[in-house]
Amino acid sequence: MPCYQLNHQSRFFASLLFLSVLTLAGSLVAQDAVSSGNKPAFTAKPFEVACQGTYPHHLQGVCSDEASIYWSFTTTLVKTDLDGKVLNKIPVANHHGDLCFHDGKLYVAVNLGKFNDPNGNADSWVYVYDTKNLEELGRHETQEVFHGAGGIGHHDGHFYVVGGLPDSVDENYAYEHDSDFRFLKKHVIASGHTHLGIQSATFAHDRWWFGCYGSPAITLVTDADFQMKGRHELNCSLGIEGLSDGRLLVASGHCDKANGCSGKVQSAQPSEAKGFQLEK
Repeated sequence: MPCYQLNHQSRFFASLLFLSVLTLAGSLVAQDAVSSGNKPAFTAKPFEVACQGTYPHHLQGVCSDEASIYWSFTTTLVKTDLDGKVLNKIPVANHHGDLCFHDGKLYVAVNLGKFNDPNGNADSWVYVYDTKNLEELGRHETQEVFHGAGGIGHHDGHFYVVGGLPDSVDENYAYEHDSDFRFLKKHVIASGHTHLGIQSATFAHDRWWFGCYGSPAITLVTDADFQMKGRHELNCSLGIEGLSDGRLLVASGHCDKANGCSGKVQSAQPSEAKGFQLEK
């Protein structure tokens, strides 16, 4: 073989080897990043994220693992990145309400019956989904949620389901379940009446936060034992979530007949005196 051909082939194979090493190194770096827990994060600056698209029914709740945002639009469950770009969405039964994240799963409060009926007639459940692909993993009956399951939060290994309320009742309730959804206790929240009960719930920064409808909308704040800490004329009825940096994620939405329903989240700072303040 002529010498120049050998040199040409040697350079070619050396280039292939170099590219292979670069590819392997990049793969190892990516694996190290995943294994070390590095992931996308919300900016430390004030932010607002709009969920891509519109949906047939209005937003019921949001939650986040701080790598993705999960949105419950009553009959559509949506996963987006932190910029609001849709990564996955699935149709779900009416009425999927508020949701929470725990250990790689989404837990959604679901009522297949009536809400706010003094005689009950709700059909309350918690549906469970895999955060990776939104595959349904299971269903748990929560029929003790007498007026309809509408919201859910997780704290200290237990799940707490909240929901509807007839006009004649002047307190709200949180229904505590263990990790296997065995019912443990009905907690009374001495909140006074809130229109249609509680719509959204999260435990964050040593407090329970509950979003309620009304004119004006109401945010209830309690301690871990459901003792009232504040009742504020603030709207987080479409979703509220705690962030690991001490802030909150507060949802809002809009519907119109022509275009359907949209949703967005905005960062907020907890406030002892005011409940929370949206960041701008």
